[in-house]
Amino acid sequence: MIDWNKIDTVMFDMDGTLLDLHFDNYFWLEHLPKRYAQIHQVDFATATQRLKDHISQYEGTLQWYCLEFWSDALKVDIRSLKAEVKHKIQIRPHVKEFLTRLRQHHKKCLLVTNAHPQSLSLKLEVTKIDQYLDIIISSHELKHPKEAQAFWRELQAREHFDPQRTLFVDDTVRVLRSAQEFGIQHLLGIHQPDSQQQRLMTEFPAIHHFDEIMPPAL
Repeated sequence: MIDWNKIDTVMFDMDGTLLDLHFDNYFWLEHLPKRYAQIHQVDFATATQRLKDHISQYEGTLQWYCLEFWSDALKVDIRSLKAEVKHKIQIRPHVKEFLTRLRQHHKKCLLVTNAHPQSLSLKLEVTKIDQYLDIIISSHELKHPKEAQAFWRELQAREHFDPQRTLFVDDTVRVLRSAQEFGIQHLLGIHQPDSQQQRLMTEFPAIHHFDEIMPPAL
């Protein structure tokens, strides 16, 4: 599926690509509504509906991913609530071996994530995956989400990558479309970003796990 001779730079999403998306789904759909209900003294159903109404209107924007924004809007400490269930943060299968192989093959490995720096710091603290990566960039640093063309322009100005020789891996179709529009040549999706939920990606080439495209050992 991948001709590694044609790739110099590999960019990865974090949640659902390098890490199991189950943590995020569990937090936003179960843990946060439960704790919001306790903090604001409402029932679980009311809490769930309030959160759904609040959050859905910002999908795909930088605010959607901003922990400070949601902490203020919901009057809760999102970073602290995430830390309560940090034991659910897990690296997806074969990720460490795959990143190690890429470094052996002298590929530049970048983490490009929409995750807010507060969430990013918690996940790096738990997983230590930063030791396998050359560069880590949150879209909040560049002031635009990956869904926006401005993100890719800012990223290229900063890192000087060749879109024709770049592989980008992400579990979100709208982000892959944005990367495609920018001109990134090699795009790859993830079939099942949440280990607890079945899903197949059909719009882009996709894998279940990185062992399917593992470069040869040196």
